[in-house]
Amino acid sequence: MNDFRSLTSLVALCAGLAVAPIAMAQTRAQAAPSQEEQVDTVDEVVVVARRAGAPMWEISDGESTVILVGAIGGVPRDFEWRPEALEAATARSQRILYPQEGRASLSDVLRLIWRIRTIARLPESKTTADYLSPEMQARLEALKAGDRNPNWRTQSFVGLSFDLLEQAGYERGRSRGAPDAVRRAARTAHIAGEPVGFVRGDELVDNLITQPPQTYLPCLEASMRAAEAGPAGAAARLEAWRSLKVPEVLATPLDQALNMCWPSGDPEIAPVLRGQWADATKLALTRPGVTMGVAPLRILAESGGVLDQLEAQGLEIHGPIWREDQR
Repeated sequence: MNDFRSLTSLVALCAGLAVAPIAMAQTRAQAAPSQEEQVDTVDEVVVVARRAGAPMWEISDGESTVILVGAIGGVPRDFEWRPEALEAATARSQRILYPQEGRASLSDVLRLIWRIRTIARLPESKTTADYLSPEMQARLEALKAGDRNPNWRTQSFVGLSFDLLEQAGYERGRSRGAPDAVRRAARTAHIAGEPVGFVRGDELVDNLITQPPQTYLPCLEASMRAAEAGPAGAAARLEAWRSLKVPEVLATPLDQALNMCWPSGDPEIAPVLRGQWADATKLALTRPGVTMGVAPLRILAESGGVLDQLEAQGLEIHGPIWREDQR
C-alpha cells in the first residue's frame, strides 16, 4: 500500500470517527410515559427489534429498560438480514445510545497529512524482518506472495494490518450494519440520541505518530491469522452474527483481529471505549422508558464486558447466550 493509499485509509478512519453524524438524530421533547404506556412500549420495542435477526439483549430495572444491540463492522450491503425491523424498533424507543464520537479539528487532519511518512512507513532503513520472528516473517511472505509491490516490507504495521484484513474479506467503507439502520431511523423519527463518549482526534493522531512499531505486533499477528482464514472466515463471522451465535462470532480470527487493531484495539484507546459503554449503560438504567444502544458486539459480550458487569450487579438479562459456560 503506497503512502497515498495509507493516507486515504487513515484519514477516513480518523475523519469518520471525528465528523460522522453519530449524534445527528434530532431531539424532540417527549413527555415521560405512564407506567402502563411504558410496559406496552417496552413489549413492542423488544418484539419488533428481535425480528431484525441481530444479537440483542433486554435489561430492565424498575421503569427503565435498555436494549443493547450487538453490532459488527464489515457487513456488506448485499448481506441478508432485517435492518427494517431494527429501524421500526428504533422509532418506538425514547432515546438512543450511539458509539463513541471522535472529535478531530482541521489541525488534526493537517497534522496527519504532514506526518504521513511517519505513520505509513516503518522507521528509516527498517523492514518487517527487523521486528518479526523468522516464522512470522515466513507466514507474512506467503500471504504477500501475490503482491507485486515489495514496499509492503517497509509499511507500518497499522497499514499492513489494514491490507491483511481486506485480504481476509473484511469490507470497509460502505456497509449495511446495525449502527447505520438505527441512526437512519432515529433521524427520520426525531428520536433523541447521544454518543456514549468522545475520543479526541489529537489523541488518535498522537498514538499513530508516537507508538513504536512493536506496539502493533499483536494486531499484525492477529491480522495474519485472519488473512490465512481468508474470505470464508469473514463469511462464517457474518453467518454466526445473523444466527445469534455470539461466542462463535467472537472466536473467529477476523473478529479477534479487529479487536486487536487500531483504533479500537489500541492499548491506550481500548480501555476508554469499553469504560464509556459500561458507564453509559448503567446511567441509562436510571432513566425511565426505553433506551436502545447499538454497541460493538465484543464490548458487550467479551469476558468482563458490559453484559458480564450488568449480570454481576444482579440484573436479569434476556437475550442470546454470550459466554460458552451459559450453554
